[in-house]
Amino acid sequence: MPRFQAHEHLRKPAEFQAVYDRRRSAADTVMIIYAKENGLPHSRLGLSVSKKFGNAVRRNRIRRLMRESYRLVKEHLPAGYDLVLIPRPLPEYSLAEFKKSLVKQAKHAIKKIVRDAETKPPEPPPCAEAPSPA
Repeated sequence: MPRFQAHEHLRKPAEFQAVYDRRRSAADTVMIIYAKENGLPHSRLGLSVSKKFGNAVRRNRIRRLMRESYRLVKEHLPAGYDLVLIPRPLPEYSLAEFKKSLVKQAKHAIKKIVRDAETKPPEPPPCAEAPSPA
């Protein structure tokens, strides 16, 4: 069974901010997922569980469930993306809900990124400076 490796973590605030700034997300009643291309052969995961979810014990349980759901479904997700998962407030959380939501919403957010890349017009090649009209 594949482990959740250290190189698969988003750790620095700048890494999280880069994913948020990309502004590609998908959401349902269980979680919000932000996605960004990372140019690596593997995906990376960031978890954001705020204090509004309760004390540290409850927040850590939510993080463990989200991390385990990612570990179990990462073979079914495209590689090369940074994902930030943010849970929605629920009375009770389950691993099955997180797994189902993660697969569906991650694919949806990644589809938005791919669609943007396909519709973006190609940039014109850089050209030499034009002579000034004098």
